[in-house]
Amino acid sequence: MGKDSRHSKDHTDATQDLGSKDYEKALRPLHVELVHLQNWVKETGAKVCVVFEGRDGAGKGGVIKAITERVSPRVFRVVALPAPTEREKSQMYVQRYIRHLPAAGEIVIFDRSWYNRAGVERVMKFCSEEQVEMFLRAVPLVERAIVASNIVLIKYWLEVSPEEQTRRLEERIQDGRKTWKLTDMDLKSYSRWYDYSRARDAMFNASDTDFAPWHVVRSDCKRRARLNVISHLLHSIPYEKISRKKVTLPERQKPGSYKEPDYPYRYIPEDF
Repeated sequence: MGKDSRHSKDHTDATQDLGSKDYEKALRPLHVELVHLQNWVKETGAKVCVVFEGRDGAGKGGVIKAITERVSPRVFRVVALPAPTEREKSQMYVQRYIRHLPAAGEIVIFDRSWYNRAGVERVMKFCSEEQVEMFLRAVPLVERAIVASNIVLIKYWLEVSPEEQTRRLEERIQDGRKTWKLTDMDLKSYSRWYDYSRARDAMFNASDTDFAPWHVVRSDCKRRARLNVISHLLHSIPYEKISRKKVTLPERQKPGSYKEPDYPYRYIPEDF
């Protein structure tokens, strides 16, 4: 990123609310920069992998949507894997994640990642403590190999307070647009706040390395968290603006002998 004013020097309280107009005003230039990043990645064949982790309700989905809503899904690819199949359970643990790592010209965003083993799988007893310890010993070696293959690896942990998590999960219960976000697993996880805290602490202790550090995002204010993540992401990748020729619309062809058909189009009802 260049030396300009895109990165604010002000350190505002990350829990303070941000109005929608101020949010959209700040988001627009960041979206423009994400397009510049996209062009640079395509032009140079760069490979970027972004990992998002955090408690249920921390806002991972909203951050990812804010990143991807104005760019191409062919370049920005989101990976959100379901529970492993029986075949995948028989494989090396990270195997099903490795296959989704970026090729040249791609930015892959993991909405939860191989760190499931250090988090939900550990807390909910989906694996043994021996398997967790094996994972925590191995993950720095795996990530060193990822970085050594010229993949830019950026890891974010979204940190939400217990009070804000409660508010958001209760909102999911009441809001018919959000009930799909609340699963039985979320409810079980909600009751085990400190088990997750211990799991997070052990994960950080094992995998917060110089070559693949964890970046913690205070996310009690969703809008500020989104802006802060995008700004940090842009500053973490040494992209440059790729010059593009000026685009102008070509002249539209004349109708010639074409005439609009007298066809009974099935227009949808215009209720709005």
